[in-house]
Amino acid sequence: MAKKSTAASSAASPKAPKTPKAPKAAVALKEAPVVVAELVAEPTPVQPPLVASPLNGHAADTEAPFIEVYGAREHNLKNVSVQIPRGRLVVFTGISGSGKSSLAFDTIYAEGQRRYMETFSAYARSFMGGLERPDVDKIEGLSPVISIEQKTTSRNPRSTVGTITEIYDFLRLLYARTAEAFSYATGAKMIRQSDDQIINYILQQFDGKKLVVLAPVVKGRKGHYRELFQQIAKLGFTKVRVDGELLDITAKMQVDRYKIHDIEIVIDRLVVKEEDRFRLSGSVQNALTHGKGTMLVLDPDEKSAAKKTQFFSRFLMDPVTGIAYDDPAPNTFSFNSPYGACPVCNGLGEVQEITEESVMPDRKLSISRGGIAPLGEYRDIWIFQQLSAILKRQKFSLSTALEKLPEELIERLLYGITEDEDADPKKANYAEPFEGIIPFLRRQMESDSENIREWIQQYTQAKDCPECHGYRLKKESLHFKMDDKHIGELSVMDLNELADWFEGLETRLTDRQNLIARELLKEIRKRIGFLLEVGLDYLNLHRSVRTLSGGESQRIRLATQIGTQLVGVLYIMDEPSIGLHQRDNERLIKALQHLRDIGNSVIVVEHDKDMIMHADYVLDIGPGAGIHGGHIVASGTPQEIFNSGSLTSQYLSGQKHIELRKKKRTGEGKDLVLKGAKGHNLKNVTAKFPLGKLVAVTGVSGSGKSSLIHDTLYPILNQHFFNAKREPLPYGSIEGLDLIDKVIEVDQSPIGRTPRSNPATYTGVFTEIRQLFSSLPEAKIRGYGPGRFSFNVKGGRCETCEGAGIRTIEMNFLPDVHVPCETCKGRRYNRETLEVRFKGKSITDVLDMTVEKAVDFFEFQPRILRKIQTLNEVGLGYLTLGQQATTLSGGEAQRVKLATELSKKDTGKTFYILDEPTTGLHFEDISHLADVLQKLADKGNTVLIIEHNLDLIKVADHVIDIGPEGGAAGGTIVAQGTPEQVAKSGKGHTSRFLAEELRTSKYMEA
Repeated sequence: MAKKSTAASSAASPKAPKTPKAPKAAVALKEAPVVVAELVAEPTPVQPPLVASPLNGHAADTEAPFIEVYGAREHNLKNVSVQIPRGRLVVFTGISGSGKSSLAFDTIYAEGQRRYMETFSAYARSFMGGLERPDVDKIEGLSPVISIEQKTTSRNPRSTVGTITEIYDFLRLLYARTAEAFSYATGAKMIRQSDDQIINYILQQFDGKKLVVLAPVVKGRKGHYRELFQQIAKLGFTKVRVDGELLDITAKMQVDRYKIHDIEIVIDRLVVKEEDRFRLSGSVQNALTHGKGTMLVLDPDEKSAAKKTQFFSRFLMDPVTGIAYDDPAPNTFSFNSPYGACPVCNGLGEVQEITEESVMPDRKLSISRGGIAPLGEYRDIWIFQQLSAILKRQKFSLSTALEKLPEELIERLLYGITEDEDADPKKANYAEPFEGIIPFLRRQMESDSENIREWIQQYTQAKDCPECHGYRLKKESLHFKMDDKHIGELSVMDLNELADWFEGLETRLTDRQNLIARELLKEIRKRIGFLLEVGLDYLNLHRSVRTLSGGESQRIRLATQIGTQLVGVLYIMDEPSIGLHQRDNERLIKALQHLRDIGNSVIVVEHDKDMIMHADYVLDIGPGAGIHGGHIVASGTPQEIFNSGSLTSQYLSGQKHIELRKKKRTGEGKDLVLKGAKGHNLKNVTAKFPLGKLVAVTGVSGSGKSSLIHDTLYPILNQHFFNAKREPLPYGSIEGLDLIDKVIEVDQSPIGRTPRSNPATYTGVFTEIRQLFSSLPEAKIRGYGPGRFSFNVKGGRCETCEGAGIRTIEMNFLPDVHVPCETCKGRRYNRETLEVRFKGKSITDVLDMTVEKAVDFFEFQPRILRKIQTLNEVGLGYLTLGQQATTLSGGEAQRVKLATELSKKDTGKTFYILDEPTTGLHFEDISHLADVLQKLADKGNTVLIIEHNLDLIKVADHVIDIGPEGGAAGGTIVAQGTPEQVAKSGKGHTSRFLAEELRTSKYMEA
């Protein structure tokens, strides 16, 4: 479960009543069916079938060797008491929903965070808000806690991999201090100007013109500057230029302290003449002195804003054109600063453009029938009269289909008519030029009305900024170079390529540059190395954080923590292997072991087989999920877990496994063919997707799987079937669209962030249940409609708690307390609503029912049963229909979304796309998932999965492996065919691991 990623320090625990220590020998817990095993300092080596990590002699803290948890009852935990060794790599595993996250995050991390908050004063806590004490008797031996979870760090479009890792900050400083400047006009190297050169240039270029000589004293800073204006006046100056406006200095003059200002002293106002050279010389030197080497001249008669002021400097200038640059500073290279950001896109790297396709999405329609989408269907308004007049003169009408209009006429409708001959002087109603639909919409983008701007956004698409070409920076910033590379070019290199560029950079720099850059290069290389260590070599610094998967953002934070070199900290991580190919798993495990070896404790919630077998200690939680879980079913070293007989151990040892299909599907014998995909790192890929089969797209992280499927294929299908707005990445053509009738995508987005969202509301089954209750005789007699049975609208809900079932009591500087509503006793509805019953159950009783029980309860209600049955089939039978979305684990939330899509009626020609559906799933859950996907494919549907998990890949009918590497070295199809064919091909990294998995599976089945 996602919590705020932050460091939490445990304060000293208050003296608690003496509690018996955890048993030294294995003793059965009060409510658990199995025992908690004690960690032996030097376990007897047992050689398991898989390689296990020894403890490596890493000594735990002799004073407090364990984190001891007593009586944990958070969510579904059943009074769990456990000893977790400190200074070790510990894995929490078990079936999805068994309570792993409840113990790791909602108990241990929450308590560490709460203790840290309690070190602040009551006054400080009143501003920060409190944290609720987890439902646990006592936790001892708790270190300061840092949580690293599966969530994207930021949704801000300005946040990039470079900014969150701080590598880009070091790059900005490096370029500000060592880069050489080149003119954006001529490409010539910028030179530093002497005072005489500046004077001569002004005399040549501005001869006979009025000029104002300015000395900049404040550049882009906040403050009221009252004292500065007083000092300027004492120096004898009477005027200043503030934010572009010339002002007289007055007594007690000041500006808005909370706004960013530019302030220049007016040094002189003069007409430039050769005979006044002496005066000009004095003014220039005076301006350069007060401006600390920089000055401006203002031409008051110049109308062009770009030419109105000209910058001069003792530092950098193009000797040919006179173009001058300010002395570079770190914010010169920041796209989040007005001094570095591209002025066209404001540092976003992309602009919103109104396109012809969005304005005229269906050219088969006429204008009167809504062919011009922003106008809608015909109404008796002025714009339609104008369009009618234009069309009439060309012998067309508003009823003519757009596809039958000449392209020249379409262009005039879209972009306007300015030619005199197009205005008909005989007609009074059309004597003005026509502005055009697209220019009109562009004007509306600047509207003050938020509603109008939101309306316009549906007709826009993001395009690379034409000014900065996506680099985000202004042109001056992109003409500071090191080794012939500007900072934007370094940002778009993948990290492997960037590391190679920095290798041996000293030999390509001057002695002066090396002297300045030595420490910066050390920091940059170290941080890049940490990212490579956790398998993120395919990313680049320019990559927006919004586009990262949960696993990628988690590994970035892990790399950052490795760099901090903290000691004595407890790290808790939530499935860091998500989205990681088996090839890169080893590097991730080494990174976690490095954190352990420098003196930290590491707890990882994980299902990955390699991670479990390389741990020092494992807790297996179960035996089932939800109400059937919450116990420690096995604990100990991986060797001990391997022989414990738990469900996890059965999959690790091969007693249970996902069986291979004896016979592959033949499918329809037809393919959906995508040709010429060139988006991101794809290299003109042509991919064939056989229809009627289970197809797996594999490849190392960053090889181009998501670019091909999520960013190219899915938007094409979505546009074709549903007229979706999102544009696909560049591609050539696609064949076979007529062979399928709809597309359904199941991605990894959350199902809801509020307690009001639950499986019943998300899947839509609650709507059907409310319809059922409203059709009951008792409801009809009372006149109750479906809205009466909703807890989100007034009418049938309890108004005291507004249908939440709980009341939140604010405790000022203490955590808010949630108590059951005193009116409805937590039942959400008022008495009258609860009197309507179906088979003796009220609407609240149905929400409190588990999915397993609901299947039997609604067995004769097919519309309801279909959706509930699907939830049961994907392994969520233990959930209650009304369980709050905020209490669902990552694996549970994704399966609710999957069940929602799978419950929709298919026609046997549906194209399903699933993005890593095994995320957060235990081996047993993957087995259930595989069965569901196979049933879908058995009906003739095409199921396409982007996947790294070999258990699912090996049972696919067709595998497409993309690679061979990530980033620039990927983007091609290296192998395709049945899993056996791909395994035998020996091409790419997947074939090696798949071959081993198939050998193991066949050995087990034999």
